[in-house]
Amino acid sequence: MPRPRIVLDCDPGHDDAVAIVVAAHTTELLGITTVGGNASLEHTTYNACVLRDLLGLDAEVHAGAARPLVAAPQHAAAVHGESGLDGADLPEPSRGPDGADAVGFIVETCRRHDDVWLVPTGPLTNIALALRAAPDLADHVAGISLMGGGTFGNRTPTAEFNIWADPEAAAMVFDSGLPLVMSGLDVTHTFLATPDRIDTVTALEGRLAGVLADLFRFFSGTYVARHDRIDGAPVHDPLAVLALSRPELFERVRRHVAVETRGELTRGMTVVDQRTLVDRPAPNCDLVVAVDADAAWQVVVDAIAASP
Repeated sequence: MPRPRIVLDCDPGHDDAVAIVVAAHTTELLGITTVGGNASLEHTTYNACVLRDLLGLDAEVHAGAARPLVAAPQHAAAVHGESGLDGADLPEPSRGPDGADAVGFIVETCRRHDDVWLVPTGPLTNIALALRAAPDLADHVAGISLMGGGTFGNRTPTAEFNIWADPEAAAMVFDSGLPLVMSGLDVTHTFLATPDRIDTVTALEGRLAGVLADLFRFFSGTYVARHDRIDGAPVHDPLAVLALSRPELFERVRRHVAVETRGELTRGMTVVDQRTLVDRPAPNCDLVVAVDADAAWQVVVDAIAASP
């Protein structure tokens, strides 16, 4: 199977870092765009440049939206630290981003290739802005494989962080009519960086393996400390990549998904219609519901091992 062509839109973030590693080894990575989310845009862009160097990539990095369409920006320092990648001694990147117009980069890349998948693993601001700026993207984009949402929340009882951070943008994406693949909390919370799995990374040689082992330990530590009981951090974001490059590892169902933008208690909720009524809305999304977690972790380990 040919490698899918993707643009990875991310807010690194520990799990975004893993998504970049997996994308570098299982897809044709046409570029990386960044958005404010887990940390400020300055930090997420810096982190993407660090990962590019660690992986020896020639992919361009373009900075995008620093804040949501409507809401005030709010970050996730309690999970990822102030830098977005706390927990490891990161090298300084050899160079900064290649541009500050992520939306323009997304639009031009998709117009140049008719089979590009957009893979957002942070708030959907850049994707929504690109769809608004270029309505013809619907004729060029293969689809959108996103990490976000679920039938339960983490930032609030009903809302997952990426959707909650910019629900207006998310609503635009889910209403776009484009092919959608959604890897939400229901599946990502079955893909954990447990101590045994972290040990498999620690045992690898190489600079990247050492950095990621430290990042995994910090990331899992924040999750374990903040939950009643959990065996490690859910490694959310690489599943949005693997859903395209290793589809055989997943189970999907077709569902209609809408985003709540106004509810006092439910803003940012992804409302998954699981009714069996004949007159329910037509599905607009492939909902990822299960993953072969051991096999997916092995793909992560192999990608790290194959890196410089």
